[in-house]
Amino acid sequence: MNFSEPRAALYAWGQRVIALEDLCNDGSYPERAPDAVLAERGAVGEIVNVGHMPEHNEPVYLVQFPGCVIGCMEDEIIPAPAGLLPETEEAP
Repeated sequence: MNFSEPRAALYAWGQRVIALEDLCNDGSYPERAPDAVLAERGAVGEIVNVGHMPEHNEPVYLVQFPGCVIGCMEDEIIPAPAGLLPETEEAP
């Protein structure tokens, strides 16, 4: 058996990302229709956790999009450009 180090994640917790394609329900949300679009292409989300899929030796990202958290692979997301959204809004 070949045990190798997990491949390093390209993205980090707290990083804002953009969906590169429509992200559909794979059964993770039983209250929503199968294959329903959970986040549309171009939706902006924030990585809330980074894990690892040992079967494929790939990182997997939990991304908070408006309305739901979706598990994403690196080929489904891209970093959001700086300044796309305000980082925080502080009260005056």
